[in-house]
Parts: sequence; C-alpha cells; structure tokens
Amino acid sequence: MGQDVRSPRGPRCIALVGPFQSGKTTLLEAILARAGAIPKAGSVDAGTSHGDASPEARQHKMSVGLSAASVTFMGDSYTFVDCPGSVEFTHDMRAALPAVDAAIVVCEADEKKLPQLQIILRELEDLGIPRFLFLNKIDKANKRIRETLATLQPASRVPLVLRQIPIWNGELIEGFVDLALERAFVYREHKPSEVVALEGGNLDREKEARFSMLEKLADHDDALMEQLLEDIQPPRDAVFDDLARELREGLICPVLLGSAIRENGVLRLMKALRHEAPGVAETAKRLGAPQQKEALAYVFKTVHQLHGGKLSMVRLLSGHLADGATLLSSAGESGRVSGILGVNGAHDSKRSSADAGDTIALGKLDAVKTGDTLTGGKTAPAVLIKVEPAAPVLAMSIAANDRKDDVKLGQALIRLNEEDPSLTMVQNQRTHDIVLWGQGEMHLRVAMERLKDRFGVNAKSHPTAIGYQETIRKSITQRGRHKKQSGGHGQFGDVVLDIKPMPRGTGFEFAEKVVGGAVPRNYIPAVEEGVVDALARGPLGFPVIDVHVTLTDGSYHSVDSSDLAFRTAARIGVAEALPQCAPVLLEPIHTVEIVCPTEATAKINAILSARRGQILSFDTREGWNGWDCVRATMPEAEIGDLIVELRSATAGAGSFTRQFDRMAEVSGRDADKIIAAHRDAA
Repeated sequence: MGQDVRSPRGPRCIALVGPFQSGKTTLLEAILARAGAIPKAGSVDAGTSHGDASPEARQHKMSVGLSAASVTFMGDSYTFVDCPGSVEFTHDMRAALPAVDAAIVVCEADEKKLPQLQIILRELEDLGIPRFLFLNKIDKANKRIRETLATLQPASRVPLVLRQIPIWNGELIEGFVDLALERAFVYREHKPSEVVALEGGNLDREKEARFSMLEKLADHDDALMEQLLEDIQPPRDAVFDDLARELREGLICPVLLGSAIRENGVLRLMKALRHEAPGVAETAKRLGAPQQKEALAYVFKTVHQLHGGKLSMVRLLSGHLADGATLLSSAGESGRVSGILGVNGAHDSKRSSADAGDTIALGKLDAVKTGDTLTGGKTAPAVLIKVEPAAPVLAMSIAANDRKDDVKLGQALIRLNEEDPSLTMVQNQRTHDIVLWGQGEMHLRVAMERLKDRFGVNAKSHPTAIGYQETIRKSITQRGRHKKQSGGHGQFGDVVLDIKPMPRGTGFEFAEKVVGGAVPRNYIPAVEEGVVDALARGPLGFPVIDVHVTLTDGSYHSVDSSDLAFRTAARIGVAEALPQCAPVLLEPIHTVEIVCPTEATAKINAILSARRGQILSFDTREGWNGWDCVRATMPEAEIGDLIVELRSATAGAGSFTRQFDRMAEVSGRDADKIIAAHRDAA
C-alpha cells in the first residue's frame, strides 16, 4: 500500500454528472451550503439556485449548460462543475470531464434511468476518471439497498462498492452506517448528521455489509485477502488507503447515500472526496501533459457574456498564471489574458493570479476556443484533449425576422457555435437557407432563446427542405432556338440536343458531336451552361439529375450569335424537352444506425416500419451489455423528427447516426403530395 495517499494535492476540480433530473444542481446547492459558501441552499424549482443561473435554465427548470462553483472545505479548495444531465446538452460534460480530478455520479434507484447512467459511467470509464456514485433521494427509497445495488451494477463495468448502508425506521430511512468508519449516523434535515450507537440489528447488518466491502477490496490487495481468510480485522487506515487507491486506479466505484434536497449525506461525501480524490498532478499525468514550470491549461468551456465579452473557462494543470500574461494555444494563436476570474456560479470573483489545480475563467482571449491547450511557454503545446461533438440529430432552417439583421444573425451563430460546438450551421446551397443542426428539440429551442436574449437577434424558424430531385425515364432529341431582334445587334442561338437518362447516381454529363462547325466551338461552353441552368429546376420543380445531354447540331448567325444567345437556346431546349421525357420524382434515402436499450428494440422496429424504414440488420451493440444496434434505410423526409420519438421510446437514452445512401423513385399519391406541397410553398 506504500505511500500515504492523503498528501496535499492542491485545488481540486470535481464534476457533478448523472442522468437527467437526478438532482445534480440540488446537490451542488447542498455542498455550497454545507461548506459555508452560501448561507442557504437555493432551489431549482424556485429559480434561486446558485448554479443554473442563466435565463434559459431558470425558465426551463433544468441545466442547459455547464456551471461551476468553488468552495473551501476543511482547508482544501474545490471547484464543482455541474454538468447537464439531458442528453441534448452533454457536449458540455464531455468537453469538461477530461480535466477534472474525479466525478460524483448522482443517480437514483430508478430502473428507467439505468441506460442513461450506463452512458455516463462508460464515458468516465473510457477516460479513466475516478468516480463516486451518490445514490440520491434515499429518503424516497422503497427497496432494500442490496436490491438497488443489483439494479445499478449492470451500468458499471467495475464493482459498485457500498460505503454506507441505510438505517431503517419502519419503511423510512433515518440515517446510515459508514462501513469504513464503522459508525452510525442519524440524519438531521439541513444540519450535520448525529452519531448514534451502532448496536442490535444495525450492528449485525454492518458486519455483513463491511465484510462484503472488504471482499471486493481484497480482490486487488493480497495482504487484505490474507487478513480476511485468517479472520483478522484490518487496520482502519489500511482500509481507507485501499479505498483511495482502488478508486484512483479505476478498480472500484464507491457508493454513498444521501438526500441532496435535505442536505443529508453531503458532509460524508465531502470527506470521502477530501481523502480519496486525486489532485491535479495525477490528472495532468493521466492526460499525458508535459512537466513544465510554465503555465499549462486546458479550455473546457467558452462563454460570451452580454456585457463582459468572451470568457474562456480553463483548468490550470501546472505552473503559475498572472493577469496580463501572454498565452500560446495549441492552434498557434497567442493572446494576452485580460482578467482572471474565480468561477462561482453567476458571481465570479476577480483574481490577480492562479496556480496549478485552479479552475478559472480568462477574459478576452478572442482567438482561443474550447478544446485548446494553452501554455505560458514560447512553443505551441500539443493538443492534450480532443473531444468531437456528437453527430447532430435534428435540424431547422432559420432566418432573421428583419433582413437588415442577417449579418448580426451570422455573427451570433458563430458565437453560439463557439460556446457549444455541438450546434452546427450549414448553408443550404439550393434554398440558400441557414440550417441550424443540434442534438434535439430543447437544444434548438434554447439556441433560439439565446439568439434573442443574449445576442439581440429575433429569428424565425421553419422545417428544413428535403433534398428531393427528379430524373427522366425516356430519351428525346430536341431543338432549342432563341431569336430576338430589337434594333442594332439581335440575339440568335440554335441548338439540337440529344437528352437521355443515365443510371442512378451518375449525375450529369455533357458531350458534343457537332460536325462542320454548325455551332462554333467558342459557343459550346455557353451551351453547357444553358443546359445546367435548365436542369436546376425540372418540370416537377426540383433539380434534375442522372441525365446525359449531347449537343449534336445547330446553327449560328455571324453577327447576332453570342454566348448569351446560345446559353438561352440550350436552356429553352432542355426546358421544353424534359416534360416529354417521363419525369420522375426522387427522394434521398439514408442508412440509419440506431443504438438503444434491448427492452426498447421492439418499439424501435415499430417506429422504423411506421416511417417507411427497411430494416437491414439487427445485432447486440458491441461492448455494451443490454443494448442493441439496428441498421435500416429510411427516406430523409421520415428522419426529420425521428430523434423525438426515439428518445421518448428509450427514456432519453437512444440515439442514431445517419449517412446518405442513394436517391430512390417516389410514385403515385406520395409523389403527387410532395409535388403539390412544393408548388404551394414556392
């Protein structure tokens, strides 16, 4: 067991994560109140919480972005990073997690939230982040702790190790027994728990549960295993050191109990953090950060304040940083720090400097973005952490209410993307719409609210256009003639075009077989341009693809012919020909891959069938116990709000990715409806 794991570790950064509405923000309030950072815990429902201070979070009574607050507890400094639980806002969590020292996973005894819990634990496991499980709302528990642990264990790839067992008074839990301390405590609402005698049935249960805890620890400690086999009680310090070491090595996930809203179990959680959570030196080592004297920091969040400008929230991994220092980013950009703020909810405090371990906000680093590594040295640092946003799943087209705000809208969207890289903007080349892509309905709704409240842009939204196209089934030879005389030079162009369909997916081809100079060679590029112009909108109202056009003949006038005349002639010829070529509507088909908990697979299959999906394969999700992966093809028109139904069927845990596969014909009444709707909207 070697070195003392209780050596000083400097300021620590702890993430609060967990399924949606598990009580993370309420736990942060309880921690701040217990540590004396605030006089009284605020309420999420009442809109008085220290975290979730943004207008959007207050309005929706949920975390829609990351918030952080700092406390001092028993002489140690901590910054708690409260991460949103909704899957739509998880990019904030994923960007911040690599730089924290440990995580508190807040959950409850709810089987419906097990898949969400598994997703979060998997992220922590893959990153190698030490984690505690805080079983919240224990005052509402209606089943025994062993049953709850058995329910939760499948979500974790390492053993969940009970650190406490509840003390029951009839059907109610009135306190807990700490299995490492071997002491009993009775809860006092909004006050520290009171030590009581450990006796009777509670003593018997404690002995059994403590032995079970020690057995799990002994799986990774031969000396402890020998002591258990010889029925020797191990020293208490050795048990604590084992708990700390196995937590940090990712061998176990300790489980503590409490009720955040009543502030029960919070002090014991804080003491476990103080003793067992690693410090910044170990975190920097886990990230592969170089050992250096100069400041080294990771940017985990960018915020554009209404009046305060741009703030970059960072974790200082090594060195000392003073206000006014020049920092160099991993992208090669440099900037001068203009203000160092200690993060504390909506009440950031100005500081003159920061040291390794501190979690701070830096002002006015305009060229710096989320994910950058910063250094006070003279050489650009290597990228320590790379977090790719999840693939977007829902889109809407947006436009400024007033055309004069178009530029303002574009600038605001750039800032929104800086704050949240899981929001992306795409310009639809055909419709010229700005398409905003996000992670779900609420994600996009909050983005629109921020555009208005924070950036002063009133924008409207409408459904995105589906990428319908059309093609032809028949070939035709068509003459296109353009002749205009109006004083001075006239306009004359005359072309003969062979138009024929091509195999699906081959696009557009143009050729010429003109003989005898019927169309001078210098006009042939203009003919091709005219053909392309006509194919931009076919007789059904959509772009025409998979067509081969050959210029075979024509005529010209030595004075009146021009590029414009031949371009117009070609456009006329194609426009007159296409309605005679048996035009047919095409719709884009995508390959969709859905991952979902196994118990929801039947619902997913029904959803796919109802949306004209064709199931290609079905299999268990590799490496994910209790999950399936369904692959299908589906029309783009049916994918639009698929994520809404998918999340409803999977308690928020299901997700999908998609990839364009092919264009397919649409006929009959479906085609008639699409064409009619397009004409009405035009």
